[in-house]
Amino acid sequence: MSGHIIAIMGGKGGQGKSQVAANLAFAWTQETKSKVCLLDFDQRASGDLNLITGINGKKNVKDLSEFNGAIDPRSLTPFLTAHPSGVSYIGMPNDPNASDNINIDGLGKTLKSITNIFPLTIVDLGSEISPLAEKALEYTTMIMLVVTPDILALNQTKRLYNDLVTMMYPKDMIQIILNQYVKGHPVTPEVVSKAMGKPVFAPIPKDEQTCVMALNRKMPAVLVAKSSPFTKGIVDVVRKVVQKSILKTLASLNRPAPVSKSTSSSGSDGGKEGSDTKPWVSLKGRIHKALVEEMDLKKSDDNDPKARIILKEQTKKAVVDILGKEDTKGILNNREDMNQIVKEILDEALGLGPLEDLLADKGVSEIMVVGPSKIFYEQGGKIKKSTVTFTNDRQVLNVIERIVAPIGRRIDEKTPYVDARLHDGSRVHAIIPPCAIDGCTITIRKFPENRLTYKDLVAFGSVTQNMADFLRIAVEAHKNIIVSGGTGSGKTTLINILGGFIQANERIITCEDAAELDFPQDHVVRLETRPPSLEGDGAIDIRCLVKQTLRMRPDRIVVGECRGGETLDMLQAMGTGHDGSLTTVHSNNPRECIGRLETLVQYAGAGLSPKAIREMIASAVHMIIQQSRLDDGSRRVTYVTEIGGMQGEVVTLQDIFTYVQKDIDKNGKIVGEFQASGFIPKFIEVLEKKGYNVPRGLFSNAAPPKPAAAPAPAAAKGPQTNKPQQPPAKKPAGAK
Repeated sequence: MSGHIIAIMGGKGGQGKSQVAANLAFAWTQETKSKVCLLDFDQRASGDLNLITGINGKKNVKDLSEFNGAIDPRSLTPFLTAHPSGVSYIGMPNDPNASDNINIDGLGKTLKSITNIFPLTIVDLGSEISPLAEKALEYTTMIMLVVTPDILALNQTKRLYNDLVTMMYPKDMIQIILNQYVKGHPVTPEVVSKAMGKPVFAPIPKDEQTCVMALNRKMPAVLVAKSSPFTKGIVDVVRKVVQKSILKTLASLNRPAPVSKSTSSSGSDGGKEGSDTKPWVSLKGRIHKALVEEMDLKKSDDNDPKARIILKEQTKKAVVDILGKEDTKGILNNREDMNQIVKEILDEALGLGPLEDLLADKGVSEIMVVGPSKIFYEQGGKIKKSTVTFTNDRQVLNVIERIVAPIGRRIDEKTPYVDARLHDGSRVHAIIPPCAIDGCTITIRKFPENRLTYKDLVAFGSVTQNMADFLRIAVEAHKNIIVSGGTGSGKTTLINILGGFIQANERIITCEDAAELDFPQDHVVRLETRPPSLEGDGAIDIRCLVKQTLRMRPDRIVVGECRGGETLDMLQAMGTGHDGSLTTVHSNNPRECIGRLETLVQYAGAGLSPKAIREMIASAVHMIIQQSRLDDGSRRVTYVTEIGGMQGEVVTLQDIFTYVQKDIDKNGKIVGEFQASGFIPKFIEVLEKKGYNVPRGLFSNAAPPKPAAAPAPAAAKGPQTNKPQQPPAKKPAGAK
């Protein structure tokens, strides 16, 4: 390569980077008597160089990027605007929209050829590593980072410097230019050198008068005022580069190889694949160990976003510095590898390690970790094994501790299991050795990014529109409902949607082991259990919370899950003036749900007879909704059942809607349909007497009728939320 490219960048806007780039080009032609090409690649400041140089060409960078022919002196000439001083210029379009639609690969072809046409090309890259800047850096010999004596600018430039080093650009290739330097200013070249970790290449004095005059005359400052301090500073930079043959020396450095789009060292869910997995993991382990010895990774406040950002930047710089001391030959082959390993180390040191990418994937609904080497996830209802792994079991334990610490939970050998939640509300369960034989185990049930509504259930095929309308009527009519289902069947999702039907003027109190419920109403009181302290006391369980709710003037009580003696308190609340309460129970069908409730009530130790318990269930609970996860991973409401009372010693049940499986298609998907039994629930007649207009077509298998009417007058029921638009209810003749 006969010619060279110098890229000019700045950590932030307003540092005079474009002024330096333009004047450097003109000073170079004067000092070396050679031709220079000046290119404007700053997409965020379109047209700035046009004003600084006073050159307005007919063609611009976008036009050049769309040229399909070979780049040679003859084909390049129409795109260049020549200045009498010897500088040839191609500017950025003045229209920002046009700047955003540049063919980057087309410019890559130009940069590859332009070094055979011009001895030196200077490119203004702006203040961020955009895809266009990355392409230019592939062909760059020297990178000049322009910084001003300003703490904020210094921090931003330091971040940009670390990013470039992370991308495997040699540190010697990056030089620091201190622009607008003022003698006596606290931020001296020595201060900048110490902050950046390398000496300042050259200072350029502050000379506002010359720069403003040059802008007003639309000419480079080195042509307007040849003896000004600014011009002398620019000329000193040129002479230092030329006299020490710096470009020739830098051209021999090993620069990062361009990354092919078709090949990459990282797998689909992150991590290093192939035969070099063990060296990759070993390198990560060494870097992480050195990082722990060098930094206190727990000193950041998790609730302070700024503190987290600062710690991440400090950690990233430390990782890059440690990697610079390691022999990474054969492991880190290009900048993509470098970026990947830095990301993985940062994720493990400050985040949830290899789980970060899975948590960010919206298609993943559950994550299951079994020791450091096995990570499984559920996607589209199917469980898959991830290619990424933890470095060791200690890293898995670190992730668990990072999850439980912010919410005041703990996990150790005395209490080797914990229920917790992430910042987004996702539920987490963890269990560690000695109980977990194969290493620390984590199970994360992810929350959907957006709150689901009944319309989503209908779209997913989990319920029909008729069923959704009926469930809305039942919730608004203050019917006590139990959602029954197995693990992972979607009980919490369904109870969240049912809770969305509750009127906005009602006070809702929720009780959970780990807070998962997310209702749209404003007046919601959320209660959560507490584990025992280190001394073994101070535990607060669900039963205690349910008792507290009764003294908190609730309109609705929602218990995340009944799994013990709190079931008795819940049934008593349902039967003594707290109608409209909701809860979930683990069982496989409505009949089994009754038996399950009976068993759970006995956990309370009240000594009630089985018949008394069944009578309590029959009088307190109005409906059971069975949520099931089918063999193909889909979730369906398989039963909507009304409890009709007692017949002898048996609780009577009547199905209102059922799901009937009919076949399995060639893709393994279950084919079935929802069927209405034709039975009209007993409470419908009671509602109609109160003024509700409930279409009887809801309970037939005919085409869906119009949406059900809103219940009762607004004055009696208060404002409604989260419901479809409906015609006003019509009272029967003679109703008061």
